[in-house]
Amino acid sequence: MKLFNSLTNKKEEFVPIDENNIKIYACGPTVYNFCHIGNARPQIIFDVLRRYLEYRGHTVTFVQNFTDIDDKMIDRAKEENITVKDLADRFIAEYFVDAKGLGLKEASVHPKATENIDEIISIISTLFDKGYAYESGGDVYYRARKFEGYGKLSNQPIEDLEAGARVSPGETKEDPIDFALWKASKPGEPSWDSPWGPGRPGWHIECSAMARRFLGETIDIHCGGIDLIFPHHENEIAQSEAANDKEFARFWLHNGFIDVDNKKMSKSLGNFFTVRDVAQVYGYEVIRFFMLSAHYRNPLNYSTDILDQARAGLERLYNCKRNVEFMIKNAAGEKEENFDELLSGFLSHRDSFIKAMDDDINTADALSAIFELVRDINTACSAGKNPSKELCESALEIFNELCAVLGLCGDEDSDIDEDIENMISQRDEAKKAKDFKTADEIRDKLKDMGIVLQDTAYGTKWTRAN
Repeated sequence: MKLFNSLTNKKEEFVPIDENNIKIYACGPTVYNFCHIGNARPQIIFDVLRRYLEYRGHTVTFVQNFTDIDDKMIDRAKEENITVKDLADRFIAEYFVDAKGLGLKEASVHPKATENIDEIISIISTLFDKGYAYESGGDVYYRARKFEGYGKLSNQPIEDLEAGARVSPGETKEDPIDFALWKASKPGEPSWDSPWGPGRPGWHIECSAMARRFLGETIDIHCGGIDLIFPHHENEIAQSEAANDKEFARFWLHNGFIDVDNKKMSKSLGNFFTVRDVAQVYGYEVIRFFMLSAHYRNPLNYSTDILDQARAGLERLYNCKRNVEFMIKNAAGEKEENFDELLSGFLSHRDSFIKAMDDDINTADALSAIFELVRDINTACSAGKNPSKELCESALEIFNELCAVLGLCGDEDSDIDEDIENMISQRDEAKKAKDFKTADEIRDKLKDMGIVLQDTAYGTKWTRAN
């Protein structure tokens, strides 16, 4: 398996530190608002990375943090006249609503910055002892220039970083490229005691602390959006490697930006969409399918036309699944003489899927392999071929196996599907009783719901219109 390592700027063979426990740290949200679709991309992509590694037989410890204290949170809590903790608790709960809808597996640990203050203080103290940290104006800063490798992740020379650095009001840094490890408390703000007085952690130090506490000093993979490469991830490397005298992360994975109608997403442009808003129109799973339709490192354009295409593509998968499930219940054919040949054809698409995923988690090509499988299943397991139950069961097993790796085509709509099945049963009973008026009314109602019925020798089969 090869992964593109942002640190070396090339694809490299991924060999875990410990085959029995792959350690991944994914930067999570700052919980002051609902997740937007830009947040959803890394959450979905790196959920698939985890699923695929587990599919290949590895145990994965997956840590995703919550940033539950920072300037944005303090400002919003003041606006709403509530505590920062109340704000964080509210939006962490909302995060899990969206995460469940998007099909995200819960992390092995979801640590919060505010619950890891002791670990944060421990690392800062070590940095003081080694001369990397200093106190100024009540704040604590990191001497970026002292760390020889500073700029190696973003591939920027120190001169360029210095030219782009700025000092915010109230900061008294030795060097413009230095960054805050600890911020002195201000009236009305949450604070914790420390050797440098009451205050709160800087943004970057929290991830260094939580990664070390829950995964150790060196981890296999650190991942997040491309916007985090500098300064966040660059600063994490500087802190962690200076404190621990060890490589922090062996692989750095970053996903590309999402544009909206080919323009950068931003609140000022009015093209800023939350996951919740989009899900109310399209459903969560369409969002997931959309995110997987392009390679994760490439930019991804969001538009209603592209989401419509994603919805149609997802429905093709579900229609295949329903068709095979229908044939399993009703198939009466003898086992095919060319059963092994047909099964081999299905399995060849699994091979293509694995090849795509082994090539830097190429979900676009992996989806193509699934659609090739769908084409062959639809041909071999159609009612006209009178397929055997054995063939249909084998086809469904492979289909479900591959879709599960991508987190698609689960049973989220089972209640809705049961309602449709009940309506079809009522129509069948009406037809038997020669109550064709009622039968037609039910068919028309289902049609209005986007349900297409097909009367076959095996019974009534349904699909959703694409």
